[in-house]
Amino acid sequence: MTELKPVQSRRTFAIISHPDAGKTTLTEKLLLFGGAIREAGTVKGRKNSKHAMSDWMEIEKQRGISVTSSVLEFLYDGYHVNILDTPGHEDFSEDTYRTLTAADSATMLIDAAKGVEAQTKKLFKVCKMRGIPIFTFMNKLDRQGRDPFELMEELEELLGIRSYPMGWPIGMGQSFSGVYDRHNKKLELYNPDNPKEIDVIQLTGPDDPKLDEAIGDEGLVAQFREELELLDVAGDEFDLDLIKKGELTPIFFGSAISSFGVQTFLEHMLKLSPWPTPRESTKGIIDPLTHNKFSGFIFKIQANMNPAHRDRVAFLRITSGKFERGMQVKHVRLGKNLKLAQPTQFLAQSRSIVDEAHAGDIIGLFDPGTFRIGDTLVEGQEFEFDEMPHFSPEHFSAITVKEALKHKSFEKGLQQLTEEGAIQLFKTYNRFNEQQIVGVVGVLQFEVLEHRLKNEYHVDIQLERLPFSFARWVDGPEEEMNTFKKMQRNLVTDRDGRIVALFDNDFQMRTAIDKYPNIQFYENSFYKSQS
Repeated sequence: MTELKPVQSRRTFAIISHPDAGKTTLTEKLLLFGGAIREAGTVKGRKNSKHAMSDWMEIEKQRGISVTSSVLEFLYDGYHVNILDTPGHEDFSEDTYRTLTAADSATMLIDAAKGVEAQTKKLFKVCKMRGIPIFTFMNKLDRQGRDPFELMEELEELLGIRSYPMGWPIGMGQSFSGVYDRHNKKLELYNPDNPKEIDVIQLTGPDDPKLDEAIGDEGLVAQFREELELLDVAGDEFDLDLIKKGELTPIFFGSAISSFGVQTFLEHMLKLSPWPTPRESTKGIIDPLTHNKFSGFIFKIQANMNPAHRDRVAFLRITSGKFERGMQVKHVRLGKNLKLAQPTQFLAQSRSIVDEAHAGDIIGLFDPGTFRIGDTLVEGQEFEFDEMPHFSPEHFSAITVKEALKHKSFEKGLQQLTEEGAIQLFKTYNRFNEQQIVGVVGVLQFEVLEHRLKNEYHVDIQLERLPFSFARWVDGPEEEMNTFKKMQRNLVTDRDGRIVALFDNDFQMRTAIDKYPNIQFYENSFYKSQS
């Protein structure tokens, strides 16, 4: 391929899926093709010494699932690829949502036997809100699954997105014989005895006799040609503009566990997906192709990636310009100049010092407590990027420390995990005995919180589940707010002192909204500009 400019060679994408669709396996195979690792880790083998490269937290290795978003990067065919590997587990945190704001496109992984599942819907919704391109990989074709036309129909009905299959499978499960590449008129043959050995046959089209010879099953070939003809007549046409707007998703078929179809998917996706996209800011659109000064935003903070050093890393998505180690930048929220001395790039928990990076890249910055999620760093003229989404928690627990002597470590751990975005911390309002309440988007985060406080801060905690399901930030005229604060039960304050009302159910919340028409009830804390 012709050499691209640094910005044009960057591809930064997230992988989204429901649990067990094969996301971590796909991520590992992409790293394998990129030469970033020599051998894929064993995702499910908890007794095995190997684990998925993207799962670095101790709890992830024990349970064989991803619970925090990882950042992984590699080079492939002249492209510099940044993968944001998001947790697929249904009890994920809002860290997953925020990570999607750093991506320019998304890969949606779907189990061909199960179709579109609940978690996929949630994550797709966030991608759709941002209008980013979505590439779909139908996984596990080597097992018996659902009809491909049925899967396409489900994408449209449940997610509201049209689709264009880049290839089409021949058979499924035990009869799975390969995939025909519609664009390049190539047949990739599947060998069940050795799936890693993929024979590629160039054809003149689907009617080429070489296809009959290679498949060797007349009924299977006839069915394939009939389906392809139906697809050509009734299916959507390939439209790159619609793909870039996130309105049409290219579909790829394969099996991540056996590597079949993964390389073809990677090569097509790198060509079709966008380089780093423009971002909204307080001074207008920042386009990486025209804005030469460095800028970026913090989208993730992770404490104790190296427990031995008690370190804290802030993940920065570079939005424009060139980053150079040791450069001076302005921390806009604090109004301070910072020297970025030891930036790192990642392969899960492995890291290396980076001397330069470009728009689209993700770098890690040592964080002594300077950064918050959403902070903007710039060179030259000051501006701030749009604020990060902050989602309403759905599960709540009162939290206390078991040993009073560990109170200082307990408070430090809570503060750091709150700044990281792993939890939201509230305090009861207008109560004689102040109580701390933890709010999370997914209930697994309670387990993660307990595990990390014990392992990273040596603190044992007591969690008491509370009946609340909704949190709403409230604001309104002073007189009305004073009445509301006197009359309304279950009020808390967030870490910035803003009033939040907690409700057991939707009926309670609707009743309060009707009772106080002059008060605004907001689903997140960014209802107005915050310092």
